[in-house]
Amino acid sequence: MKNFIQRGDNVDCIAPYAVKSGDGFLDGAEFAVASTDAALGAPVVGVTRGVFSLPKAAVAITRKTVAYWDSAAKVLTNVASGNTKVGIFQAAAASGAPTVAVKLVPAI
Repeated sequence: MKNFIQRGDNVDCIAPYAVKSGDGFLDGAEFAVASTDAALGAPVVGVTRGVFSLPKAAVAITRKTVAYWDSAAKVLTNVASGNTKVGIFQAAAASGAPTVAVKLVPAI
């Protein structure tokens, strides 16, 4: 097929703030996990599919519920208001747990 460009699992992004490999971030409406370290405004390859362990807010998480990204705090949360839907929680997590597994669901 002549018009196919790429699978889209790893895409070119611009870091909205300094990121380290494994950090989550929003590039416009697209959520990704940085594959390498990058400075603010620098190009970085973002991974947009897969299951990742990412930092979470101090809230209890129920398995297989919708995950949202809180850009201000740079954490996952189960609170929809003011946040961006990024995936599905793959495990439950207590409010005191620092991270949680999330399956990324690409933005539309």
